Amino acid sequence: MNEHRALKLWVVWSRAHSVVVDRLKADVRDSKLNFTEFAVLELLEHKGPQPIQHISEQILIASGSITYVVDKLEKKGLLSRNPCPNDRRIIYADITSTGSELMQAIFPKHQREIESIFEVLSEKEQEEMIRMLKKIGFENE
Repeated sequence: MNEHRALKLWVVWSRAHSVVVDRLKADVRDSKLNFTEFAVLELLEHKGPQPIQHISEQILIASGSITYVVDKLEKKGLLSRNPCPNDRRIIYADITSTGSELMQAIFPKHQREIESIFEVLSEKEQEEMIRMLKKIGFENE
């Protein structure tokens, strides 16, 4: 790949990423959560309790920000902190029943928004895009 094509790819990929994120942030805004709060609740709803230290790695936010986000969600009654029974240094975040009810109410609309963003691609194109992005993401770690 010549360097000009790589630069063009970077610009096109960055623009597409920005458009997708902007649409999803707008979708989440209707739920009275910010994008990071939504991401934390979505992770907990679909993956179960998580060590707070690992949440930032999973949703790709700065580790220093996670405590603030968890504090806000806990104050809203949407998640709880639970100590690990085997290691007192580890605290798990777990979605509360209120948080789970909220996610069950808002996630289907969010999923439809994601599907509508990518419906311009055929199923085959979506699978190919997944394959290519994994190739870039995993081979460059």
